[in-house]
Amino acid sequence: MSNRRPVLIHATAVALPIDENWAGVLLRGPSGSGKSDLALRLIDQGARLIADDQIELWATDGVLNLQAPAPIAGCMEVRGLGLVGVPTTEQATLVLVAELVPATEIDRLPSPQTVTLAGVRVASMRLAPFEASATVKLRLATRAAVTGTFGVLDKLAVS
Repeated sequence: MSNRRPVLIHATAVALPIDENWAGVLLRGPSGSGKSDLALRLIDQGARLIADDQIELWATDGVLNLQAPAPIAGCMEVRGLGLVGVPTTEQATLVLVAELVPATEIDRLPSPQTVTLAGVRVASMRLAPFEASATVKLRLATRAAVTGTFGVLDKLAVS
C-alpha cells in the first residue's frame, strides 16, 4: 500500500553506497547539531545528498522513501560558504535514522534501537557528529541495517 502524500521532516538525508545500491540515511537533530557538517563529510567520501535541512518522506509497501522538496533540490547550505551544489540523488529508501547528540549522551554498548516514521519501523542510532570516527560509524551502521545485522554482535571475544 502506498501513502504517496509526503510528510515534511526537519532533517538532512544522504544516500550511502552500500554494495551496488544507495541506502538512505536520515540525520536528525536541532539546528546547529551538525547535520549539514556530517553530510558534507560523507559526500566528500562518496555519498550523495538527498536533501539538506528538510526532507519529504512517504511509505510505500512498508518501505520509507526520501526525496528533496522541489525548492531546495540539489542545494546544500554550507556554513561560511552559503548555498552550494553537491553530488545528489533524487530519491532513496530509508534504512537508518541517526539522532545527532553530544558524545556524553551515547551509551558505550547501546541496545539496538528503532524509530517509527509514517507507520514504518527503521533502525536508529545515536551519533556524535563531530567525532573523527562519525562517518565510519555511520557507514558501519548503515551496512548493518541493509544486511539485517544491525545491533547484532557476530562474535564476542572475551580475554
